[in-house]
Amino acid sequence: MTGILVLAGTPIGDISDAPPRLAQELAGADVVAAEDTRRLRRLTQSLGVQVGGRVVSYFEGNEAARTPELVEALVGGARVVLVTDAGMPSVSDPGYRLVAAAVEKDIKVTAVPGPSAVLTALAMSGLPVDRFCFEGFLPRKAGERLSRLREVADERRTLVYFEAPHRLDDTLAAMAEAFGAGRRAAVCRELTKTYEEVKRGPLAELAAWAAEGVRGEITVVVEGAPEKAEQLDAAELVRRVQVREDAGERRKEAIAVVAAEAGLPKRDVFDAVVAAKNAARTGTS
Repeated sequence: MTGILVLAGTPIGDISDAPPRLAQELAGADVVAAEDTRRLRRLTQSLGVQVGGRVVSYFEGNEAARTPELVEALVGGARVVLVTDAGMPSVSDPGYRLVAAAVEKDIKVTAVPGPSAVLTALAMSGLPVDRFCFEGFLPRKAGERLSRLREVADERRTLVYFEAPHRLDDTLAAMAEAFGAGRRAAVCRELTKTYEEVKRGPLAELAAWAAEGVRGEITVVVEGAPEKAEQLDAAELVRRVQVREDAGERRKEAIAVVAAEAGLPKRDVFDAVVAAKNAARTGTS
């Protein structure tokens, strides 16, 4: 008989959130594959459980190489429990390769449901929860990050992202550029931990707040694109920017305000203004 792969969710902060079955699975496993064996040791000590089986590391750096070894154990009848540092394995964590390989071999895959930073942040954000999509981590390079954000600028569903604290201010600023400065969002920090904090507000304000420095595990929830009450053509966007410029506003600020009012990314309004300017120059030459 083949074995079984158990994806075991672990607490994202408060250890008392651990489901009772987690301790049972860790104690009864033939193999425990852990993203960080030191964290696993702290977890089992907190739960008061002794791992009876073999413990192996399974992280991003060795995931591809170790998967065949674990599949071999599963084919041989082992009960393999996979845990990551926090939350559910394979959700922006190691695990997908192992699950896919196990399914390929017709090995049973089950789970110990546990806390999820995605759902916890979504529920606490105060933003619509009826429809959402999880986008994981954004690219680290600025250009690639902005390009990825622009791909979902018109997405109506609430968006959920993970982000590193040292990149948070740049990411929020890029979101403000791609989605509009006034788009609502929530930055959820250190969920279920001692210094838990949820900061809510428009993206531009959150970006300014994050520029002062933020620590901890971060989940960002962003409101979906608004339904456009009116479809403004390029000429109308340009006219509105011109009205504000004539009133003394700088073009950059005028574009930001018009974009927010129209529910459009600033880039769309900027492109319309530049196109109109080029057309006027060509027409007079």
